[in-house]
Amino acid sequence: MNNNMIKVEIKWKSHCMKKNVKIGVHIKELLPLVNTESASIIVAAKVNNNIRELTYTLSEDCRIEFIDLSNLDGNRIYQRSLSFIFIKAAREILGNCSVTIEHSLSKGLYCEIKYSREINEKDVEDIKARMKEIIDQDIPFDKEEMKCSEAMTIFKDQGMDSKVKLLKFRQKDYIKIYTCGWLKNYFYGYMVPSTGYVKIFDLKFYKPGVILRFPQTDNPSCLPDYFEQNKLAGIFKEAEDWGDLMKLSYVSDLNERIETGTYEEVIRIAEALHEKKIAQIADRINKDTKRIILIAGPSSSGKTTFAQRLSIQLKVNGLDPIAFSTDDYFVEREQTPVDENGEYDYESLKALDLDLFNQHLKDLIAGKEVDLPVFNFIEGKKEFGKRILKISSNQPIIIEGIHGLNDKLTEKIPDHDKFRIYVSALTQLNIDNHNRIPTTDTRLLRRIVRDSQFRGHSAKTTLQLWTSVRRGEERNIFPFQEHSDAMFNSALVYELAVLKKYAEPLLNEIKEDEEEYVEAKRLLKFLSYFLSIENENAILNNSIIKEFIGRSCFYD
Repeated sequence: MNNNMIKVEIKWKSHCMKKNVKIGVHIKELLPLVNTESASIIVAAKVNNNIRELTYTLSEDCRIEFIDLSNLDGNRIYQRSLSFIFIKAAREILGNCSVTIEHSLSKGLYCEIKYSREINEKDVEDIKARMKEIIDQDIPFDKEEMKCSEAMTIFKDQGMDSKVKLLKFRQKDYIKIYTCGWLKNYFYGYMVPSTGYVKIFDLKFYKPGVILRFPQTDNPSCLPDYFEQNKLAGIFKEAEDWGDLMKLSYVSDLNERIETGTYEEVIRIAEALHEKKIAQIADRINKDTKRIILIAGPSSSGKTTFAQRLSIQLKVNGLDPIAFSTDDYFVEREQTPVDENGEYDYESLKALDLDLFNQHLKDLIAGKEVDLPVFNFIEGKKEFGKRILKISSNQPIIIEGIHGLNDKLTEKIPDHDKFRIYVSALTQLNIDNHNRIPTTDTRLLRRIVRDSQFRGHSAKTTLQLWTSVRRGEERNIFPFQEHSDAMFNSALVYELAVLKKYAEPLLNEIKEDEEEYVEAKRLLKFLSYFLSIENENAILNNSIIKEFIGRSCFYD
């Protein structure tokens, strides 16, 4: 073959092809080979199992797998690029303003703009119109490498103080930043080649900020339906207030406390805030004489420790709660519904004997003696006569399970007897004012550590299972968040600095030729922003983080 040519193997969806191309070709020049009639927006590619931008130059034989918005990595790239456009447009419309990308909300990103006055709907419409103009102009996102000292000067001049502080803790003396027109910025991750790739978006006024809306992985060709999440917004606001109380909004703030050895106070305050919130929830349950307490939340949100600590606070109030498991109410094995792959779907609500479950709850509340089932998972059937229970009026029943917020689980129990609690790790800390920490990343790192500590699973195994776990959450948990009577944020502002030393060696075990390498590499880069907390003496034995790292007083 000609010395100026290389061999590339291109994968796109279910198709695969081999081509000879010139050395020095950009990945985006290969797009016409696969995307001529597709409505999908390709935003990046994996080259030999490493994510590369479409502007990346090919110089040797390689395997290429294109990434579009149905891929989580592709969706992150799209969000990041859209955020840059939003920041640029806001500053061009309002002038001297500061934009903060806060957190996810209503299948979008909630953002705030600090300005000389409160922004209004007219401002939002003007920013949206300017964003469309920037997209139509198809302005390149140019990437350049520069010394951190030079980048700090640029960010200081632009009033991006959180980025200046972040770079003080950077392990390398250089950084890659992006330029779009006049604006230079730093983002944790990759970008599309130019603004014209970001064709689908919306901007919605959500006082006092805005929600930046974009396609989701399950339907990447259009925007999702909009729905309010006012309760979730409230708990995020509470997390922000807690961050302000501790003067911890960004990773650099936490790093400073670790560097100066003053982080133990952060740990004590964070744990005290958790205890206070749990006590407040227990007081509400006691005051309203609730008999059924339903706890639900996504994987690794700390539900089990929360339930234990809530039980203690209820006892402080003179109650004597008991725990109840929906797992003992599975239908007989042969009656279990199956999923789209023909496998038993134990996460389906129909996998539970709801009639028996509700009847037993009603009888217990009425003071009757009940023969509770114990499910034999080997035989695949319920067994009786092993647990006879009768409760008094001061014994609320705590039920923890994925369907806890779904009214159909307890549809025969009156609402006045039920109290629903949603538990999740809603991180109040961000990398800087434009780079947020997704709550999913905190939960994933928790699970990687716990699976290794207590289940003998490698990080690779946990990452393999995570997509299925997330799919179940989207189906069975997240749609019911707003049904809750209370929300508990289980995130601890210091925890990622603790998880780091446990998670890094596990992620480093994943090799470059393994499918999970891309995600492991992303998480390792994410953890690199944090200084590590080595001394854990200040962490209480009843802390939620101990559920994942070990030595919790609630577990053997």
